[in-house]
Amino acid sequence: MEHPINILERYWNFTEFRFNQEAIINAVIDGEDTFVLLPTGGGKSLCFQIPALAKKGICIVISPLISLMKDQVLALNNKGIKAMAITSGISYNQLDTLLDNCIYGNYKFLYISPERLQQELVQDRIKQMHVNLIAVDEAHCISQWGSDFRPAYRNISLLRRIQPSVNVVALTASAKPEVVEDIIKELDFIQPKIFKTSFARPNLAYMVYHENDKYYRLETILKKHVASSIIYVRNRKLTTEISSFLKSKNISSTYYHGGLSNIEKDSNMAAWSQNQKQVMVATNAFGMGIDKPDVKTVIHFNLPESIESYFQEAGRAGRNGKKAFAVILKNNSDSVLVKNQFLNVLPTVSFIKQVYKKLCSYFQISYGEGEYLTFNFEFNTFCKTYNFSPVLCYNALLLLDRNSVITLSKQFKNKVTVQFIISSSALFNYLDTHQDYNIIVKSILRMYGGIFDHVTKVDLMKISKKASVTENKLIPILQQLERDEIITLDLAKTDAQITFIEPREDDKTINRIASTIEQQNELKQHQVHAMLDYIENDSVCKSIQLLTYFGEKDIEACGICSVCINSKKGVAPQDIHTIKKRIIGLLENSDLSSRDMISTLNCKEADLKIVLKLLLEHNIITITSTNTYKLSHI
Repeated sequence: MEHPINILERYWNFTEFRFNQEAIINAVIDGEDTFVLLPTGGGKSLCFQIPALAKKGICIVISPLISLMKDQVLALNNKGIKAMAITSGISYNQLDTLLDNCIYGNYKFLYISPERLQQELVQDRIKQMHVNLIAVDEAHCISQWGSDFRPAYRNISLLRRIQPSVNVVALTASAKPEVVEDIIKELDFIQPKIFKTSFARPNLAYMVYHENDKYYRLETILKKHVASSIIYVRNRKLTTEISSFLKSKNISSTYYHGGLSNIEKDSNMAAWSQNQKQVMVATNAFGMGIDKPDVKTVIHFNLPESIESYFQEAGRAGRNGKKAFAVILKNNSDSVLVKNQFLNVLPTVSFIKQVYKKLCSYFQISYGEGEYLTFNFEFNTFCKTYNFSPVLCYNALLLLDRNSVITLSKQFKNKVTVQFIISSSALFNYLDTHQDYNIIVKSILRMYGGIFDHVTKVDLMKISKKASVTENKLIPILQQLERDEIITLDLAKTDAQITFIEPREDDKTINRIASTIEQQNELKQHQVHAMLDYIENDSVCKSIQLLTYFGEKDIEACGICSVCINSKKGVAPQDIHTIKKRIIGLLENSDLSSRDMISTLNCKEADLKIVLKLLLEHNIITITSTNTYKLSHI
């Protein structure tokens, strides 16, 4: 067996492992069931890729993220390593062929979604494979207490029965203690090797600023730290608005969101990755698989929905070990906005039933049918057709996706196909009486050979340029040619694809997952309130708050966050003794956040912060995992 360090050097051009990587890799190679908790940027993928390359056979990788699967497969293929991903939109025959290739084609990695494990064909083929390792990526999805619970992850236990002698490695970047226990239990680990790296990032300063003018603060931060940066925003519109604002202030910027074409995404990504642009303004669609080491600043212009997502996004700063900043900009309206965005739009079970039925009707799926059928999906058209609130409907689709009823793939497509369906002689007779169409038709014929024989993808912009007409004039002419039965025309404009995982059973389909949906809605409530408590708590070191949330104990203040810096300024309280007594009295009844206390106590906010800090230092009170305070003896 080849030594792991040799594999690392040959394929990744590194000569040494990061902290804990080698120990994890050796445990996996030794056949141990292994749990790996490494924060974002810790190099999780190498912890299963190198053991798989060191041993004969194929590694099965379970992942819920299509984009990440495709990225990793592409990266492996570019290194000369045979890997494939089986995603939605693959026909039964294609699936059959691909699985045969895995058995007989010397493939090293098969990336597969947990939903695919439900298919008998997939199970039968995996039985025939020489599997050397099962890797469960984003393993927190297996726990109902995890931030992205997907019931289909429970199917992974099937692999243990199909390949009982193969060990499993579970990997995640964010998991609270109860989630870790759940993962180990659900994957049937026996005496697992557990590797947990502290979430502490000593070089990363967590800052929360209250700002009435967020745009001005953006400008000052980015001009003070002229280095690679990411700004996370709530919606697509803000990506372009803020990018334009920064350009007006002579700060080079680009943007990224799910509605861009692949060409635009790749172009903007390359400009930022190669430091041609200082700032990437993006929605949370940006970031998976991004491993840019020199990001100096990550700024959240709008509040994230959870501590888990914030920690992962903030963790993209400072991966080179140099001092970096994770900044949240907040103002008085943010708590209302985040509740409106994430809590007031949580769909009920009855609404999800309604959306599911309309979705089946929209694509004309009969009762008992539809399994693994894929359709292009124009979301806004669907919402308008049935008069659904776009936000509420989108959240319903996400819950259907997470619970393996459908797969929702966000991918902008603007594909136009054409085929001439009459003979060339008949076409020229038609043009004799339609002279206005002459140059356009002849331009298409010269650009696309074989367009009489088969459906051909065409580029409207190139046709417009060749025929010297605008695109707005070209499209109506193509539509008229279709009406006159000269061509077939498909002006496909979609922003997503829908794959139905289960046969249609209407209410029965949703009833099976009703309790899970209600539990996930409850979890979302908890996550949003934890996020709000984090931004409002200005008395406890921000790093301590984050690490406590993830179950770490006995943590020292970081000394570089916004709370630690402000505490050094030493604002003196008016009456420490009185405030201290009143806080203890309040906490004897219930745990409270600093916001709850300030609304009850008649004291200055700065004084409250100082007293809370003193009570914490003397172990009279402690901070809970939800960033509230409680008396230490309770």
